[in-house]
Amino acid sequence: MRSRYSAFALLDEPYLLRTWHRATRPASIPLDRRTRWLSLEIVGRTGGTVLVNKGTVEFRARWRSPQGTNGEQHENSRFVRESGTWFYLGAV
Repeated sequence: MRSRYSAFALLDEPYLLRTWHRATRPASIPLDRRTRWLSLEIVGRTGGTVLVNKGTVEFRARWRSPQGTNGEQHENSRFVRESGTWFYLGAV
């Protein structure tokens, strides 16, 4: 989750698409270069251990719009590990 947050902050669309599971991956991700990502808070997680290839990560990501308005993305995200790599599936 932290690497995907960093990719949003750095506008790294190729990384975001590469780490998005092929079953749910969009063709592109509309990233606004003017949005500033301010912080990431991991609220909780389930699964996702050495022996468990599925899990969730609940997070809050805070951002500031080009107009100066602050906002928050609060999501419980699903992930799956395939061949040793974790992929984002989508929100619970």
